[in-house]
Amino acid sequence: MLRQLSVFLENKKGRLSEITQILADAGIDIRASSIADTSDFGIFRLIVCDVDRAEALLREAGMTVSSSDVIGVGIEDRPGGLARAARLLADAGISVEYFYAFVSRSEDLAYVILRVEDCARAEAVLAAGGLRVVSREDIF
Repeated sequence: MLRQLSVFLENKKGRLSEITQILADAGIDIRASSIADTSDFGIFRLIVCDVDRAEALLREAGMTVSSSDVIGVGIEDRPGGLARAARLLADAGISVEYFYAFVSRSEDLAYVILRVEDCARAEAVLAAGGLRVVSREDIF
């Protein structure tokens, strides 16, 4: 299981730069990220090397931040890789709230971060289906 930060951002110029600069100045590596937005605000989701420190720094800067459990899975980087993982979860009755992907350091795997209702159960289902559940050490 992994912990993800979610930062609420107003849609205004420079906000993303401000957040990423705070983390950069603290030496905090962002390994994966996603932004979901509306016309007024966005949610910046991040997988970082030091969740607790990043959360504290962003809060100190006056930002609205939360952390949540997510899972990471290594899928084959070929057509159907994501479909296989999605099918395993669907067949087990596990709903995926959202996901985002990022490039792994391996040439044959893509990493996907998934937000699901039951992380432990989803990890077990994916592992039983022959997929690699990703740890912090795999990412960093």
